[in-house]
Formats: sequence, structure tokens, C-alpha cells
Amino acid sequence: MGCGNFFYVLLITFSVALITYNILISANAPLKQGFPGHPSSSSTPFSVDPIIKMPTDRSNPSSTKGKRLFHTAVTASDSVYNTWQCRVMYYWFKKFKDGPNSEMGGFTRILHSGKPDKFMHEIPTFVAQPLPAGMDQGYIVLNRPWAFVQWLQQADIKEDYILMAEPDHIIVKPIPNLSRDGLGAAFPFFYIQPKQYESTLRKFYPEEKGPITNVDPIGNSPVIVGKESLKKIAPTWMNVSLAMKKDPEADKTFGWVLEMYAYAVASALHDVGNILFKDFMIQPPWDTEIGKKFIIHYTYGCDYNMQGELTYGKIGEWRFDKRSFDSKWPPRNLPLPPPGVPESVVTLVKMVNEATANIPNWGS
Repeated sequence: MGCGNFFYVLLITFSVALITYNILISANAPLKQGFPGHPSSSSTPFSVDPIIKMPTDRSNPSSTKGKRLFHTAVTASDSVYNTWQCRVMYYWFKKFKDGPNSEMGGFTRILHSGKPDKFMHEIPTFVAQPLPAGMDQGYIVLNRPWAFVQWLQQADIKEDYILMAEPDHIIVKPIPNLSRDGLGAAFPFFYIQPKQYESTLRKFYPEEKGPITNVDPIGNSPVIVGKESLKKIAPTWMNVSLAMKKDPEADKTFGWVLEMYAYAVASALHDVGNILFKDFMIQPPWDTEIGKKFIIHYTYGCDYNMQGELTYGKIGEWRFDKRSFDSKWPPRNLPLPPPGVPESVVTLVKMVNEATANIPNWGS
């Protein structure tokens, strides 16, 4: 039997085991009503904001006794597009790792190309196998949960918590461990709307598990969650993602955010709730100030005229869009935005420029 056939048989065997595991977990998991992850009794030590689900007496992370370190994990392919983003991200991770209030521990790029690349010496990397050809059905994001399953099973992770991040995240200040009391800490996305799509989600989150509000409006990133919780969530996240992709209604409804919904459902199936932390990150150009945020997520293009006015939907006289560099390295010393462009965009370009100026052998 060839190596390819052997791996495929091994994968199918493993997947069947995971599905069986998930059925057993779901059947035996205690059901919780109300805010997911919280005790329902009146003796709970803090109250909950019903709008953003933030404990109102949340303590300052810097005042906690002893650090609760988290490991930052980023999934990526070996494309130029993902690679330059990872190099920039890791540069800033190192800058802030040991800063005030930081509880940032180790860092891993989970490379799901199935083979090492030439940046293994620069960025701590775990090589994961991609899904077998055709299984992702053209939706390459399905490799993310599969890569996390492999990493969590095989890697020696020292920290008790995991921050799941993405290549297009730039850390702008030291990050404390924002999770607490068994809850994850996650950024709420306005376009993840479980209530609106309840009829579709009920195929994957049955009514006996509780109200659809148990499914938080999050993706898998950025999320800080306990390592042991993530070990339970990850296989379910993988299986729900595959099941959603195979379901025509779910596939059409969720599109490119399908895997985000799958993580939210998997987290709820394992009764792991999340503090919805709006100050986790900003997304230029819509968010204009950095303020207390920890991450810049540069998923959207930034287009402006020379008067500093946003021309979104139209290529601007000045622009920064990561997609401009999907097959080539961004050059060093990108031009700065014109006067009047918001702080968030200016800071983003300056931070990319600083990283590229200091990373050896940039562009190769």
C-alpha cells in the first residue's frame, strides 16, 4: 500500500473515531441554560451584561496573582501571501511578549502545507498535514480545524491557555490573559448572527442543547481559551465544519464564514462560553482609533484620496490592501497615508514598515 493510501485510510479511521467521540461527548455533556459557561444559581460572584456578555466587575488582569500564560497559535499555508503576514506578525509578537501586563507565552505557526519551508528557523513552526485532496471542496479554510487537531494531539504545549490568531493580525501592545472562570475570551463579529440563522444552525446545535443564544457571535480567532477545553472543541469544530460544508443550505448560507460558525457551534456543544471582548482588536478602515485594543486585523482594504477621505469600494489614490500582495512580497518602506487618514491606518502601515525594515532577507 502506498504512503498516500495509507495516510488516507489512517485519516478515515481517525475521523470515525472522532465522530464517535463527539457523539459520546454530546450525549453526556450537561446542559446549561442562560449565559453559557456560567453557573445558573444566584451565588455567582459577578453579574452579566446582557448586551455584550461582559462580567461587570471584571478584574484588572495585571493585578492577578501569578501569570496565566497563553500560547499563541497561527495557522497558515506556505503561500507568499500567508508567509509575509506571519513574518510581520511574529516580529511584533516578539516585541511585546515580555512587556508590562503580558501573559504571552510561546508562539507556533501551524503550517498546514504538509512539509517544512525555509522559514522554520525564523518562526517556531509545527508542520501539519493538509486534508486529502478534494475533501476541502475548494474551501481551504477547512484545513484550519484539522491543523489544530493535529497540533493539539502531537505538540508539547507548555501553557494552559491558547490564543488562536491569524496571519493578518498585528499585536499593538502586550496582551494579558483575557479569559476567566472557565470562559474563553473572544472578539464578537457583527456578521456572525446565530439567532438570524437559527433554523440552519439547529441541524448542528439541536434544541435539547439549549437556546440558540448559547452559540456566541464569534469565530475561532481571536480567541483565548483553556488548552483542555480546546482539545475537546477542536475535533468537533473539524467535524461540524465538514458537515456544514456538505450541507447545501449551510454552505450557501454561511459561505466564507462557515468555519467561524462551526467553531461557535462546537464551543457551545462543549458548554464553553465566551466573554465577548470588543476591545480585543480593531479592523481598519472602519475602526479609526487604537485606544485600548490589542490587535490590528487588516482584513479590509484601506483606500483614500489625497485629501484623506475614504473611498471604500473604489481603488483610492492611496491604498493599503493585503490582497495587493497575494503573490508577491510587499516592498520595504511602503508610502504613508496622506494627512487626515485615521490613526489606525497610519499605525498599521508604520508597523508593517518597521517589521519589513528589520526582518532579515525580506522579500526572499
